[in-house]
Amino acid sequence: MKYETLAVLSGFPEEDPHGAVGLPIYAVAAYGFKTLEEGAERFASGEGYVYARQKDPTGKALEERLKALEGGMEALVFASGQAATFAALFSLLRPGDEVVAAKGLFGQTIGLFQQVLAPMGIRVRYVEPEPDRVREALTERTRAIFVETMANPALVVPDLEGLASLAEEKGIALVVDNTFGAAGALAKPLRWGAHVVMESLTKWASGHGSVLGGAVLVRETGIWQNYPQFLEPDARGQVPWEALGPRCYPERVRTLGLSLMGMALSPFNAYLLFQGLETVALRVRRMSETALRLAQALVDHPKVQALRYPGLPQDPAYPMAQKYLASGGPMLTLDLGSEEAASRFLKAIPLPKAANLGDARTLLVHPWTTTHSRLPEEGRLRAGVTPGLVRVSVGLEDPEDLVAWFREALEGA
Repeated sequence: MKYETLAVLSGFPEEDPHGAVGLPIYAVAAYGFKTLEEGAERFASGEGYVYARQKDPTGKALEERLKALEGGMEALVFASGQAATFAALFSLLRPGDEVVAAKGLFGQTIGLFQQVLAPMGIRVRYVEPEPDRVREALTERTRAIFVETMANPALVVPDLEGLASLAEEKGIALVVDNTFGAAGALAKPLRWGAHVVMESLTKWASGHGSVLGGAVLVRETGIWQNYPQFLEPDARGQVPWEALGPRCYPERVRTLGLSLMGMALSPFNAYLLFQGLETVALRVRRMSETALRLAQALVDHPKVQALRYPGLPQDPAYPMAQKYLASGGPMLTLDLGSEEAASRFLKAIPLPKAANLGDARTLLVHPWTTTHSRLPEEGRLRAGVTPGLVRVSVGLEDPEDLVAWFREALEGA
């Protein structure tokens, strides 16, 4: 089935006792069992429902829909994209391990690496996300390669297939932040060989800036045999790889991230995201068409020193975007040359300024003073963030209105 069909038909429970056509919200903390034996079996096997911190029927429906849309063996949903990122990496890494990561990443991801992983004894090396550069940075301690489908906000599109091939060769995991892939509507890294995908569902999956959520998706692979934590007895005395095979990693993510750390998505938020996915392909297609028109209208504007949009043939990311993305996407950036020019432009344009994206409304943000402001100047520049850069998440407004507003605001920049 095509993406749009799966988006509206997948994930529903097989039967509803009342014949509900839509997805019910299971606003329940705990699930009962009739006998001691039944309770023991649920705790031992992980099948069925025990406590909503671990999983619930509404969240399970969302997980099934995400699997249908993006591929993979298993999907797990979390309270936010940051929670999903931490759970995915914490379940994979140990003190002394290293990660080779793309230079241009979301500011909060870099913050997670520096303020959470580094004190745990995990080192992150930053390089250009090109297979040859990544290969040069690998050491015997490297346990993961981490990239974004499209760098936030630099809009670099990495060679996912090349990186996946390198990861397979070295027996380590390729972890991809697919937030800009819009829940598979724009990109599906698992199809290109990524082992783990994590993403914020707050963005295009929600579509209206009304709910937080995140997800981890895992493809079937034998790579976990290369990680000691899956070959050593766990708290139950089981060797995870022997007991679970390829499911040992997603089960560890569920145990650590949800059962023990409690980073669970609420049933109500799961319900809203389940609904949002039904229209994500339609929204992303319209937003991408508008983003292309906006980029074409502004790329030669005298006040714009540099414009990045992967859907423009002259953009450095265009060849990779043609291979890995369904379109140029809904994101673009303008570099106006200075923080002062960016400030004047943002004051003049009648659109929301907010550190979010994927909303039905066009959102603008100045990464230098917001999303990447906690990084030193060197770190911001390394991530592709300059004082004059403005990130634009294109919404559902009429393209002619957007072009007119941008041109008018640029005149005073």
